Amino acid sequence: MPIQIGQKRDHGFDEPLGLLSDCHRRIERFLELMLRVARSDCASAPLSGASREAMEQALSYFRIAGPRHTADEEQSLFPALRETPGPEAARLIESADALEQDHRGAEERHARADEIVSLWLQRSLTEEEAHELIEVLETLRRTYEVHISFEDRELFPAAARILSDVQLEAIGRQMAERRGLAYPTQR
Repeated sequence: MPIQIGQKRDHGFDEPLGLLSDCHRRIERFLELMLRVARSDCASAPLSGASREAMEQALSYFRIAGPRHTADEEQSLFPALRETPGPEAARLIESADALEQDHRGAEERHARADEIVSLWLQRSLTEEEAHELIEVLETLRRTYEVHISFEDRELFPAAARILSDVQLEAIGRQMAERRGLAYPTQR
């Protein structure tokens, strides 16, 4: 096993709720990176160097991992909660509906940010495009602050309490399958 100094290891598919939370950290880091570049680089010139590489990595992350994360929640976690009886599950199901609405809004904003950054990779941005990019990224950041905080502090801990080991394993297996990876057979 590789050693990571000063960093906690990511969770595996056998810990799906922890893995979802790990993904939240990556969402936050890539979004902050995009905001930093958008605020500091001169939009009157095309992206180059480290800024270009950072934006390309962030776009790739949000194009590939973002939809998978949403699917992990909407196609695996939320259905498991919906099939779980009890008042705590019912409360979480109500929250899941609102979280799905957040996902739709985030998808729209990510699509617009992707369009503007893709333009920036080809040419300089107009002043209006540069301002819109920052506004879209700021809106995403505010949305994620509330959304991620709720999931990490309330939804995932409650799900850990009410979902069975069998349900959690099924969620982890679905997450691995969604990525074309094998579920771990032993720790």
